[in-house]
Amino acid sequence: MTQPSDTEHLGNFPGIPPFPDDVATAPLLRLSLGKLLAGDLTEYERLFEASVDIGFFYLDLQDSEHGESLLDDADDLFRIGESLFELPLEEKVLYDFSKQNSYFGYKGQGVSVVDKDGNLDRNEFYNVSKDDIMGISEQLPAPDVLHNSRAKLSSFMSGSHTIVSLILQVLNDKLALPKDTLANLHRLQEVGGDQVRLIKAPPQPMNDRRTALGQHTDFGSVTVLFNRLGGLQVLPPGEDAEWVYVRPLPGHAVVNLGDAMVKFTNGLFRSNIHRVAAPPGIQGDSTRYSLVYFARPEDSVMLRRLDGSGLIPPLADGQAEEEINSKDWIIRRALGRRVDLVKPEDIDYEKSAGTEQLSRRIKV
Repeated sequence: MTQPSDTEHLGNFPGIPPFPDDVATAPLLRLSLGKLLAGDLTEYERLFEASVDIGFFYLDLQDSEHGESLLDDADDLFRIGESLFELPLEEKVLYDFSKQNSYFGYKGQGVSVVDKDGNLDRNEFYNVSKDDIMGISEQLPAPDVLHNSRAKLSSFMSGSHTIVSLILQVLNDKLALPKDTLANLHRLQEVGGDQVRLIKAPPQPMNDRRTALGQHTDFGSVTVLFNRLGGLQVLPPGEDAEWVYVRPLPGHAVVNLGDAMVKFTNGLFRSNIHRVAAPPGIQGDSTRYSLVYFARPEDSVMLRRLDGSGLIPPLADGQAEEEINSKDWIIRRALGRRVDLVKPEDIDYEKSAGTEQLSRRIKV
């Protein structure tokens, strides 16, 4: 698999070591936010194609006012993230709320198992609740650098959620579901697990560069990701597929679908397996920061096949769907492999997995 031709001329990020040209990359479709906002039917079809084929695509944000505003917010939040992670560890751990059965707040490096060999993760991150920032739930304690950035976080969340809503609207129409079926499961002002995640991954040892975040599918519905260094890898569908990098592109977000969209469509849409490895080439010597918006169904939404579309495959004879709502699914997935909460020998990899079986039709 080779790098897609329409990304070769798009360059690298200023001040960032260049992404190597000799590394195999995923040929993801590059969609235009401006065309989607304008109702371009060809772009709608390409979005549907990407959702069925691999569930990942680039979204060019440079051709619309909304996209440019979101890029500006992302630039600011990258700087805020750097300041956040410079705080002393003893301060950051004060905001680890996992023992309260919450996936919001701080996660330190090396507290989650990333593979069946027992290797631990090599990144730290901070999850900021959409409900907190939007005033829907009680405000969580937070470091001053985040408390003072609530307006910027709100702007970024609103801008990202607008893109999510647009994607859901297009996919809703392509599935011929009743109007607003998907949108009504993801309302911005309702209680849910939507969040912004700020991530830091330091350079790995030269003699031990491995997976920093293990293979997984995302917990929710739609993920909007901003990266400047490589490291994200996808495993395309197919028994003989090999891991390939997703090259970060200036002016673009990487968008992918999550578990909920697979469950809603009984496997028609793909929540593709991905992981984070050491950045390739000379990028591996740099600290990798990432910014993500995770959109998830509202807490009470049951994750099961939707009725009303002739395109969604029916349940197989004898197939029984798990009765689980969005909130419980996210907690199980987010905390199920935390070694500070579960003994390593008690981690249930099958139960804490996502929708890999539906997405790839394989046993994980």
